[in-house]
Amino acid sequence: MAETRSETLDDEPIGVPLGGTRSEAMQRLQVGLAGIGAMLLLVGLATVIQNRAELSEANSVPDASPTTEPTPPPPQRDPLADAGLVPDMPSEVPQEPVQEPALVPEQGLSLDGGAQSDDLDDAR
Repeated sequence: MAETRSETLDDEPIGVPLGGTRSEAMQRLQVGLAGIGAMLLLVGLATVIQNRAELSEANSVPDASPTTEPTPPPPQRDPLADAGLVPDMPSEVPQEPVQEPALVPEQGLSLDGGAQSDDLDDAR
């Protein structure tokens, strides 16, 4: 009787580890070690580049002073006033209006404008 493919898959040895065969485990180990080695090389290369940059920074000429004397910035201008779009401003500053004291709800107002506090006390 000829064996079919599905029968051969079911007949795998029972002692096969879940991690694969020994050669697969060695391959994973080699790939992992190669990755760690690559990371170490990259970190080393970055350190060398950083050290070289610090050395060249230390040996370079300090920032040169400006060759021209700095001038103060021009005064700010109002573009609306330049275009004539600003309304005329009064020459006098108006005085602040005097505010009357606020009424407390207990005070109330009578029809003649006087306080009714006495009338309220009598009503209670």
